[in-house]
Amino acid sequence: MVNYYETLKVSPKASKTEIKSAYRRLARKLHPDKNNGSEKTATAFAEIAEAYEILGNPKARSAYDMRLLSADQLNGNGDSVFASGNTHAQRWRQMVYEHRYNEIIDRMIADERAESQALQKFLFPIVALFVATLTVGVVRPNLFLSDYVGTFARIIIVSFCIVGVIHIVGRVREAYERYTYNDDIHESILDETELPTRQFSRYSLTGILIVGLSACFAVGLSVGYLFDLKSMTMPYLFSAFPQLDVLIYPPIFVLLVDAMHGFVLRAEG
Repeated sequence: MVNYYETLKVSPKASKTEIKSAYRRLARKLHPDKNNGSEKTATAFAEIAEAYEILGNPKARSAYDMRLLSADQLNGNGDSVFASGNTHAQRWRQMVYEHRYNEIIDRMIADERAESQALQKFLFPIVALFVATLTVGVVRPNLFLSDYVGTFARIIIVSFCIVGVIHIVGRVREAYERYTYNDDIHESILDETELPTRQFSRYSLTGILIVGLSACFAVGLSVGYLFDLKSMTMPYLFSAFPQLDVLIYPPIFVLLVDAMHGFVLRAEG
């Protein structure tokens, strides 16, 4: 059975970051573009790509570790004492294998939880941004420049808005690094950026975000004009046309939602 850890020259206990770094280092060294299309290096490059495809995926890696451990157990691989047929050695060997199985399962659970939390950190702000964009389209608030809000309050609102925008940009950047790839695979390897092992390219995810926000705002406007909120109980809060408020409040809403989500994650941890 091929040992992918030996292929990438990493320890079986290596972290996901260490595996990714090892793959990138070997990929830059063995990439055909840097070796004049050498057949030998091309074969080696394919081998490390296959190894990373397995070890870079938490579920696939856990399943592979199970198979590797089972193969070692069947072949009797190990140190001289543990490989012997002695009853005590067999019992110790069984304890070692059980410990390794537990380590694999614990790591799989931890990796899945980390992946889930990372996905939530992207989805929660984006969904909150979509909802907020839809809402300001419906209500068309007209409060920021009104007489009901003083200068000091405006400064606070703008400050929160700026922090919210920075926060959203940070979350989107993290999502790009984790879930998207550059469209050019060769530049990706040589420039040490993320390899195309994800479903979306950065252009496609950007397009999804832009189209989603535009659609939410358009639907919100349609609903708002349909029900004519301006003529309802508090007409001074609404305007006939979108005002500056539609740009100010969504980032603040995202910041509040993500702060509450972060608090929940810490409480669960």
